[in-house]
Amino acid sequence: MKSGDSATTNFCDELSITRSKRHLPPTHYMLKIESYSILSKNAEKYESGVFEACGHKWRLSLYPKGNKKMNGSGHISLYLAIVETENLPLGWEIYVDFKLFVFDQIRDKYLTIHDADDGSIKRFHDMKTEWGFTKFLPLDTFNDDSQGYLVNDCCLFGVEVFVHNHSSKLECVSMTKQPANGTLTWKIENFSALDEESYSQEFTVADSQWKILVYPKGDSNKKEAISVYLCSCDCLLSDLKYFAEFKLRIRDQINKNHVEKTAKHWFSKSMKDRGFSQFLLLENLNDALKGFLVNDTLIVEAEIMAVSNIKLFP
Repeated sequence: MKSGDSATTNFCDELSITRSKRHLPPTHYMLKIESYSILSKNAEKYESGVFEACGHKWRLSLYPKGNKKMNGSGHISLYLAIVETENLPLGWEIYVDFKLFVFDQIRDKYLTIHDADDGSIKRFHDMKTEWGFTKFLPLDTFNDDSQGYLVNDCCLFGVEVFVHNHSSKLECVSMTKQPANGTLTWKIENFSALDEESYSQEFTVADSQWKILVYPKGDSNKKEAISVYLCSCDCLLSDLKYFAEFKLRIRDQINKNHVEKTAKHWFSKSMKDRGFSQFLLLENLNDALKGFLVNDTLIVEAEIMAVSNIKLFP
């Protein structure tokens, strides 16, 4: 099917058309017609030469007495058509914002015709290769000498084409409750011999990386309690935020009176960890009767009850 056939012709709603005048000529193509009266008598439709704009090939389709198949009688009909689409990939689509023009030769201004609707960006694709205005301009107005559009049987049309290229990404966020493998149990042996300020253990939950961060003697100046945090590893590599609802726990290996604390947090580069500086007082930790430290082994757990899963697609 040719792009000029009525089945592929799409026209903009007459009620949404904006008309204004400007001195600046059309950016991409102009069509000058001399002896317009002869053309209109002998051609129901005139197709301009092919021109290139924004990496694609186009042409103007002009109906001097209106596109009768689209109820355009009594008007000039003017369309923008994309051509030479054979080399475009299967399923191609191009989003275009365009303006059509006719020159007012008396006032030295271009009448600009543009779709002002929210849907002014038109989608060109294999089944819709032509968009434009069936009622571009009433013939009575066009033929009126005082309007300046037809002077000495000469007129000038034009077009501007702006293509919106696809460069966006899709971010898909899902929330998972009780994710599989959502609990890490970390046995820290030879605890009393630890001499670094902090230690960590990584684990994977729902395709995202996390780690438990432990400060054996605390991360505050008081040094009176062990500090435990959950840290997102993924947020250090991107500007995305990752959510987790979680519990941090130090197990009581004798009495089962575990110490655990719950939190919710959106992790980011600037707030990559969340936990508790005063998780468990060192005097309680080191009390053998309380069962937290057995055979110089401490058991720390992180349990993630809900987590966000983020995927990016081109």
